[in-house]
Amino acid sequence: MASVPSLVSLCLLVLSHACSAQLEQVTSQHGWTRVRGEQRRGEGYSLDECQFSRLSAREPDRRLTSEAGVTDVWDENDDQFRCAGAAALRHTIEERGLLLPAYTNAPKLVYVDQGQGYHGAAIPGCAETFQSQEESQQQQDPRQGFRDQHQKIRKVREGDVIALPAGVADWFYNDAQTPLVLVQIMDTSNPANQLDNNFRKFFLAGNPQQQIQGQRGQFSGQGFQRGEQRSGNIFQGFDEQFLAEAFNVDTDLARRMKNENDNRGVIVRVEDRLQFLTPEFSEEERSEYQRGRPANGVEETFCSARLKQNINDPSRADVYNPRAGRITSVNSHNLPILRSLRLSAQKGHLYQNAIMAPHWNMNAHSICYFTRGTGRVQIVDENGRSVFDGEVREGQILTAPHNFAVVKRAGGEGLEWVAFKTNDQAKISQLAGRVSSMRAFPEEVIANSFQVSREEARRLKFNRDEVTLFSPGSRSQYRA
Repeated sequence: MASVPSLVSLCLLVLSHACSAQLEQVTSQHGWTRVRGEQRRGEGYSLDECQFSRLSAREPDRRLTSEAGVTDVWDENDDQFRCAGAAALRHTIEERGLLLPAYTNAPKLVYVDQGQGYHGAAIPGCAETFQSQEESQQQQDPRQGFRDQHQKIRKVREGDVIALPAGVADWFYNDAQTPLVLVQIMDTSNPANQLDNNFRKFFLAGNPQQQIQGQRGQFSGQGFQRGEQRSGNIFQGFDEQFLAEAFNVDTDLARRMKNENDNRGVIVRVEDRLQFLTPEFSEEERSEYQRGRPANGVEETFCSARLKQNINDPSRADVYNPRAGRITSVNSHNLPILRSLRLSAQKGHLYQNAIMAPHWNMNAHSICYFTRGTGRVQIVDENGRSVFDGEVREGQILTAPHNFAVVKRAGGEGLEWVAFKTNDQAKISQLAGRVSSMRAFPEEVIANSFQVSREEARRLKFNRDEVTLFSPGSRSQYRA
């Protein structure tokens, strides 16, 4: 029989391993869970397979045409999307165009690149709180006519970032005469995605093109099939009798829900103006959350949560240099729902020939969509090799992998971009400027590291006195 001290030692050893595993999960929440997500899927995909030796600024690989707009899709098989665990779409919605209701298997951020319109999201378990005064009166007398009621609808405009959890069905509608352009990034490696790494979009209506779905690994090196194959909405797979019983309608109406002969695509045109209940724009912004009133449970913490934040407004800039540009960030501090999504975004605007300080992303991948202008970007890996050195322009996507060093310089027209980051509190560490790593090192460390004199080390440390954004050709003078 084992001695009591031996049994105690064995128990302590088991507890020690268990506690270590728990501690690893808690202390490395944002990094470890992403790796865990990849290991969990395990369908031939490994982080060791990521090849970041050749990055490229990518334009969409395929375009799907709908009745009232187009959808551009980036190839998920490209290394920068595959290794970052992300997928990208761009919807261009024409006047009176409705992007059909759908939900995805992964959290997503939507950036309104152009235009304005309306956005609706069906938050599970939340009440239909939008109703007219007449309807409230009708509840006293059921014999009067029925009026619609629904969940909150939000006005969206250029510069808005909209955050959607996995599995939340949403739609967009363009009520303006100019196109509404939406850039969407889906975080398929997020722990909220319990499926494989393929991006999946589940439509609640219409007869969508099959090519809109994630196709990771299916067409690599072979191109995409010509023509438009239909994948169908989720009701097509159900028996009509089941649908009729579930919705308490006749089978003819249940059959029409399947949209089997609908060839309008995923963006359909509304015959007349879409009618729904919505407050004035100024009233919408004054939500319970923004007024700071005490919360009284789930309704105010989840059902009324803010889903969007505008990052185009210059007055909200986090970094501003009148000679170089501005940076505006949205993260879990100013948009709390991002904490559960573990995502954030940053809008950058560089003026003509200005530079964003060389830096690295400390805890996230940075997936950049360039919205305006032209510029040059360089990205360097852990071995000091340049994995990207080239021009970028409007409409392209370029991923800066976690910890890779990056520098951006605007062209003659300036350069603007929105960076989607795979951490709700993404951080960068700068290599030059007033808050850089170089400033934190003693002069002697710099001098001996680069084999330069102390005077040269001092110039490296102090000659650039700006923060994050550098004006072209300027050099701040060191004051001894």
